[in-house]
Amino acid sequence: MASVSIIIPTLNESKVLARTLRQLTILDPPAKEVIVVDGGSDDDTVAIAQKYSATILTTQHARRSTQMNLGAQQASGDILCFLHGDTIVPDDVVDVILATLSDSTVACGGFVSLMTGRMTTRWSTSLHNSLKTYYAPLLFRPRLFLTKGLRLLFGDQVMFCRRTDFLACGGFDSALEIMEEADLCIKLAQRGRIKQVNRTVQSSDRRVAKWGPIKANLIYLAIGMLWGVGVSTTTLKRFYENVR
Repeated sequence: MASVSIIIPTLNESKVLARTLRQLTILDPPAKEVIVVDGGSDDDTVAIAQKYSATILTTQHARRSTQMNLGAQQASGDILCFLHGDTIVPDDVVDVILATLSDSTVACGGFVSLMTGRMTTRWSTSLHNSLKTYYAPLLFRPRLFLTKGLRLLFGDQVMFCRRTDFLACGGFDSALEIMEEADLCIKLAQRGRIKQVNRTVQSSDRRVAKWGPIKANLIYLAIGMLWGVGVSTTTLKRFYENVR
């Protein structure tokens, strides 16, 4: 049976990481390994990862694309699953991943992400992010959408793919500030379909809580549209502040 390596890029995630790692300890079946790639945290992120017996890698390049590439290089699993430190997966996530990639026509998959807070679920933002998986490639890469089954997955959707396919297409573009997952989907679409599976994961709503839902949805929409017409991710990153 194929094995799954879970890779988590982190930077000052002490407020949320313990919950994520705690959930990973009860996966059934378990992942082969959990790799935390830290980008130079100055809080308790690394100590928390050590408490939960994760494999810890460190880099001074606090860019998710670089961190996830480093994790992929060190991973020993047949399948790579890229998980954000503030995202909770179901306890059967390994089975879902294996079942999805048992179809040889599928090169990559991801989940429906529900953006949740302590007392709320951001239904409108969650719906928009799910729909964006389909309408963004239809608008900006229509040929790949229709002929190759391209869907664009984003970080909160817990992207997964075979390690061989990831390495064959060069992994994440380390020059990208954001949108690295969508860029990888375009490359992976040459090797098979990109599939959004009918299961949910839960991601923190901290960015929406700080910005407000209207501003957040407008920013998400604008970044996707501008990226689609070729605006550099360095420029787009200016509008997408880190929120911890």
